[in-house]
Amino acid sequence: MRVLMFGWEFPPLSSGGLGTACYGLTKSLAKKGVNITFVMPYASDEVHDFLNLVPAKVSIRNIDSILDPYMNPRSYKQKFYEREKKGPIYGKFLFEEVRRYAELAKQIAIEEEFDIIHCHDWMTFQAGINAKQIKHKPLVVHVHATEFDRTGGHGVNQPVYDLERYGMEQADIILPVSNYTKNLIMKHYGIAEHKMRVVHNAVEQKDTQRFQINKQDKVVLFLGRLTLQKGPDYFLYAAKRVLDIMPDVKFIIAGTGDMERFIIEKTAELGISHKVLFAGFLQNDDVQRAYQMADLYVMPSVSEPFGLTALEAMQSGTPILISKQSGVSEVITNCLKADFWDVNDLANKMGAALRYKVLHDTLKEHGDLEIRKFSWDDPADKCIDVYNKLTLREIIR
Repeated sequence: MRVLMFGWEFPPLSSGGLGTACYGLTKSLAKKGVNITFVMPYASDEVHDFLNLVPAKVSIRNIDSILDPYMNPRSYKQKFYEREKKGPIYGKFLFEEVRRYAELAKQIAIEEEFDIIHCHDWMTFQAGINAKQIKHKPLVVHVHATEFDRTGGHGVNQPVYDLERYGMEQADIILPVSNYTKNLIMKHYGIAEHKMRVVHNAVEQKDTQRFQINKQDKVVLFLGRLTLQKGPDYFLYAAKRVLDIMPDVKFIIAGTGDMERFIIEKTAELGISHKVLFAGFLQNDDVQRAYQMADLYVMPSVSEPFGLTALEAMQSGTPILISKQSGVSEVITNCLKADFWDVNDLANKMGAALRYKVLHDTLKEHGDLEIRKFSWDDPADKCIDVYNKLTLREIIR
């Protein structure tokens, strides 16, 4: 089986869960005999040789572009002006660049031999559609997030929505990362349920390095983009309530995003700035240190298609409190769950996990056992099953 795969990012150049998911999925697919050509939009001076990081059956094709994961028109414009000094090769606006990326993908589709096209999220959908039109091969679109997740349903960017919907309509099969996302797609995009196959994310089983961390205060961690979707404001409001009764707690906020200034100012306004540490964007071992430093990891997302960080925290031996509005809540049981908007419930469960050692240790021990059942082999098997059925359908035609 030969797959032409379009994605936004691939480790080590990753800024979110999508790159981690693509790495884990492609590694397992390759292990099972799938040959993958992975196309991503990175400029030539950022190209790295990833072949030493994934099995030899995965090859990387780079398109000269400045598209980044989680971009919006404003952030694209800022990066465009930063890179313009190197020559006017990029589209001036985000959607112009997405179209340019899709046009450049045509040449790769002409050059490569493949049986299936597999696209990850909206920026790659048009590229996949173009490849389908050239080679008339089945198109699979993998939905890790939608515009309704990113905006919380408020101020939806219509061009993004239109492209998402068009990509789903043109796809032969849609792979949402959770039932939560599947139901959202049915409700807001009008896609029939029979056209979708849920493929939950997983984590790569490995020996996690444990760090020696000495501390006196209890530590609660938020790690994610500081955007409306991730709910950092609800984390902060709950932190205030916890500190009113447990002053020996420190809160770490790790991440960057368009809400960063608001969150910093709100911390001061609530009078808890001396209890909140802003760690910025963390990578590699620093992420593991942050998880292991924490007595509790909190993911209060407003709309979370999956939530890989919850699994990563469990893998690091950290108890977790997650939003009920998340896909990962469908597949784990040894954790605490709350509605993102219920600040009192969030605060009460934070306090309970920090105050009661039996609860804390039970979440940690049972979570450590539960996380061992996760493997990227399961999502890979589901994808291969989809590939085989689509290929068989093409042969019958």
